[in-house]
Amino acid sequence: MTETAARAAPAGTNLLPLLLEASDSVQALLVEAAASVRARIAEGGKISAAALEREQHAAHGYAWLATYVESIRQLAAYTGRMIEAGRFGEIEELLVRVGAGEYLAQIFGGIPMSQGEMVRLSSLGLPGQKATARMTPAVHELIAGNNAETRAVLAQAIAKAQGSLTIGDAGLDETLDAMRAEMHRFAESEVAPYAHEWHLHNQYIPMEIITKMAELGVFGLTIPEEFGGLGLGKESMVLVSEELSRAWIGVGSLGTRSEIAAELILGGGTEEQKKKWLPKIASGEVLPTAVFTEPNTGSDLASLKTRAEKHGDTYKVFGNKTWITHPVRADLMTLLCRTRPEEKGYQGLSILLAEKPRGDDENPFPAEGMSGGEIEVIGYRGMKEFEIGFDGFEVKVENLLGGVEGNGFKQLMQTFEAARIQTAARAIGVAQCAMELGLRYAHERIQFGKPLYSFPRVSDKIVSMAAEILIARQLTYHAAREKDSGRRCDLEAGMAKLLAARIAWASADNALQIHGGNGFAMEYPVSRVLADARILSIFEGAAEIQAQVIARRLLDGTN
Repeated sequence: MTETAARAAPAGTNLLPLLLEASDSVQALLVEAAASVRARIAEGGKISAAALEREQHAAHGYAWLATYVESIRQLAAYTGRMIEAGRFGEIEELLVRVGAGEYLAQIFGGIPMSQGEMVRLSSLGLPGQKATARMTPAVHELIAGNNAETRAVLAQAIAKAQGSLTIGDAGLDETLDAMRAEMHRFAESEVAPYAHEWHLHNQYIPMEIITKMAELGVFGLTIPEEFGGLGLGKESMVLVSEELSRAWIGVGSLGTRSEIAAELILGGGTEEQKKKWLPKIASGEVLPTAVFTEPNTGSDLASLKTRAEKHGDTYKVFGNKTWITHPVRADLMTLLCRTRPEEKGYQGLSILLAEKPRGDDENPFPAEGMSGGEIEVIGYRGMKEFEIGFDGFEVKVENLLGGVEGNGFKQLMQTFEAARIQTAARAIGVAQCAMELGLRYAHERIQFGKPLYSFPRVSDKIVSMAAEILIARQLTYHAAREKDSGRRCDLEAGMAKLLAARIAWASADNALQIHGGNGFAMEYPVSRVLADARILSIFEGAAEIQAQVIARRLLDGTN
């Protein structure tokens, strides 16, 4: 190609072939890693639970490697879509170059599973020569392209963008683009100016905010139109969750409870239950809460002890639950309990659609057989966390989800894909907020006669945040599209959640570092964002559990 032709070529034309070649290279590396790790944990052709536990570092490291490989693949797909749409400009190309170069360097040099845990190819049983063989010219070029000069140009481009920096995607149609703009306006005007005060005073999200969210359709996004919802796909849920969480994760998480309840009822409820509850959830008339976790079970749901005893047309519930979000103002609890105490493990579990009256701070649970106390938390406020005790709390038998006992675990598993996609979206919103706070402060704060942003160690942090947010966004929208297509996407959803949660924490930490000592002061919103970000790698499957699930799914030859 001549110099003149190269200048006339669309942006990214030369980048896409590099990404595709690099994607093939690291995919081949992943196949080799799979064979090596599988050999360590398989006995008789099947995965051994004991061996998997013994080799957790390698298995979880493999899950992280697979997530990074998928990240490169999705960056390539994003680049292709944007080029085809004529929307791949300078800032998009720079972000992809920095993101792809950094992730490829980490694949071959060491992937951080957390701040203090690194996985290297050697720990996956891949000696240096095998790794070297997969470092093709495209991989080398992309890694080399993530240099000081490229990052400096990107830092300047971000500065020129000013204010909000949301990188669009040609995959979103006009309806979703318009919805994003509407949610952004609402969040910026109704939530962002007040969120920090609500957080500092541990206040509930005002009911007028919840009413406005209901009017915007937030609680009925994915509920079918026949049941009063908007009938949209999970992509709409992602962008709404992202924009609301960008203002405050508490508001962004309000829809999670409605999403989980609706998924449960749509997937496992009777026709009568669908007709009764879904329109009320969609309109915001009924606020649901998920009541799953117990004090000593966590992710070990097979050990769940809360029981529901059947007495005629009523169940009486006994037991304790913890980490229940927004239960005081909820009208409906999706309550996971053991209806068949003689059956151990998952078989005896059922879900009850348990109705309850709304409470308040003075009388949180005005229902017979139900009591509880608040769990004070450092972040993720606005809905409040509670531990709840049940002592003969009554639920109508007709409110057994699906009308058949013993299906609770199966019904719950059907919601995890959507829940993890939504959590990834919340993480993106938190990361975006952190980046914007850091960027604003870096421009406003003058040190040694110039803005902090003029120092490379500061602007580099913003550059890294922006590139990683783009990656997380692509993984998350990919998972949502898979879900909307009716395909199994537990793997894609798990990867999106795993990576986005880590990115949110890193972004918040870096944003606070940019603020210096001021960031440690509670009066600065970045302190709230740091506290909010920390929960994301814990709930909806802790990062370690998530990596375990991804590894097992990929390494089990039967899946």
